[in-house]
Amino acid sequence: MKRRVVVTGIGAVTSLGCNVQELWTRVCNGESGIHTLRRFDAARYRSRIGGEIVDWPPDGYITPKEAKRMDPFVQFALVAGIDAVRDSGIDFSKEDPFRCGVILGSGIGGLHEIEAQHTRLLYKGPEKVSAFTIPKLMANAASGQVSIEYGLRGPNTAVVTACASATNAIGDALKTIQYDEAEVMVTGGTEAAVTPMGVSGFSAMRALSERNDDPPAASRPFDKDRDGFVLAEGAGVLVLEELEHAKARGAHIYAELLGYGASADAGHITQPDKDGTGAAKAMELALMNARVDPTEIDYINAHGTSTPLGDQAETAALKTVFKEHARNVGISSTKSQLGHLLGASGGVELLLTVIALREGVIPPTINYQTPDPLCDLDYTPNQARERKISIAMSNSFGFGGHNGSLIVGHLR
Repeated sequence: MKRRVVVTGIGAVTSLGCNVQELWTRVCNGESGIHTLRRFDAARYRSRIGGEIVDWPPDGYITPKEAKRMDPFVQFALVAGIDAVRDSGIDFSKEDPFRCGVILGSGIGGLHEIEAQHTRLLYKGPEKVSAFTIPKLMANAASGQVSIEYGLRGPNTAVVTACASATNAIGDALKTIQYDEAEVMVTGGTEAAVTPMGVSGFSAMRALSERNDDPPAASRPFDKDRDGFVLAEGAGVLVLEELEHAKARGAHIYAELLGYGASADAGHITQPDKDGTGAAKAMELALMNARVDPTEIDYINAHGTSTPLGDQAETAALKTVFKEHARNVGISSTKSQLGHLLGASGGVELLLTVIALREGVIPPTINYQTPDPLCDLDYTPNQARERKISIAMSNSFGFGGHNGSLIVGHLR
């Protein structure tokens, strides 16, 4: 019999705040973390906006010396991880280190370091490339650093599935505890791809919004006038525990992680299946894994990237899975406020889903002004809404055709 798994700690680093309560308040108030890019001169770029995190590095978490040895995506993960562990109240010195682990996702890894060291290679020669280059850019650096921070010697892996990375990582962590390979897992995702190469690369694909004259209104999931996603950065990390382990130490329990489903489109490397078949299968598998009927879902934090094809495909998938109930369930995309954090998005969105469950509030999809006939469900336009939420879902779909879905509910 599979063991039950609960969420006992959450931490986030985003452009709307690096404190979870501040983040939740600002999301529910319909605020936007999108602004004109400041870190580099983007005047020649098609898209000149993003969800950058300003006023970094963080005091009290990472020393300047340590920061020099970590790419920003690792720094984000470590700060969010420390906050999640503090929130959970767990004392890892009292735990068996081999029963505690880390699984974190990142779609790209150390893009800052790749760009910086490539520039040094070209202009200063190979002897000037930093000895920290590989340890900083490798995608598993985040999970490695979090495990080092707490001496966690249990399962430790890194998931790289584009925009589904965090959701797949959390799903893997769920199964690790369910099948008795660990008692506690620190999991989620992190990303720091708001760089010249990141922005120009996604722009070249025509994937990004070019609503440069009005950054806060640029991310508009499910709206007819959407023109692409807005690139953002940050991290979302959760502490998962086996239920009885959490109870034994008197932990505060946010929610129970009920189920997980994953699938592949096996089609185009970047475009989603237009009928949402793969996405629908991930949701169906999550429902089956959680032993939940579709009509029991009260809220869905949609992938909702603000791309023309993606939002239509997700809407089609929701109709396939939920049928008539698709018009009753509350849906929203918090990417409307935060932008798209790529491999970190599933972590941030699941923790927001957990808070929505606890507070009985569905956060809004802001910038929803013009209905799209092909996206005709209730996306909670522009204002948060109170609603009793017993069970909720969070979706992530990534380039490469990766699909993941997670289900959370109140502890019963």
